Amino acid sequence: MGLFEQIIGAVANPNQQGNIGQIGNIMNTVQQLSNTTGADSSTMQSVFSIIGGQVRSALQQKRDTDGNQAAEAVVNQFGGTSPNPSAVASLFSSGMQQQIAQTVAQRTGLDANMIQGLLPIVVPIVLNVLKSGANARNPQGGGNSVLNSFLDADNDGDVDIADAMQMANRYMGR
Repeated sequence: MGLFEQIIGAVANPNQQGNIGQIGNIMNTVQQLSNTTGADSSTMQSVFSIIGGQVRSALQQKRDTDGNQAAEAVVNQFGGTSPNPSAVASLFSSGMQQQIAQTVAQRTGLDANMIQGLLPIVVPIVLNVLKSGANARNPQGGGNSVLNSFLDADNDGDVDIADAMQMANRYMGR
């Protein structure tokens, strides 16, 4: 099952944290971000795709070195729609943050300094999408299906946060 299907499944499952309000807040924040930066939706989709890929790599590394619960703890602690520099610092060194900003700038044409400023906004949003699969009663209890799908447990490489967000946008009729 793909990432989008996992998100929709989490929204439909009362035992998971995902809900329509959460997805709506995420989409509203992404739209505001697009309006604020002046970037069109395809450029913002690229920004989320590139940064989402970096978040995925960082969470995979955290899972591989510290266990699945450590990756889930980052998602549960830092997933949100408010800017949070601590979310970025929990996953990336300052050097890595600069490297990500440069990569995004090269691929999108946006200014690297602006991208650096967007990281504390984009990373919590990506983590918030992943948080939708956490257990509603016991988030630390493990078994986050959305996170597991994002980390691509079957290693088929078919995961992209921007695609899942775009499908969620269509699902919500926006």
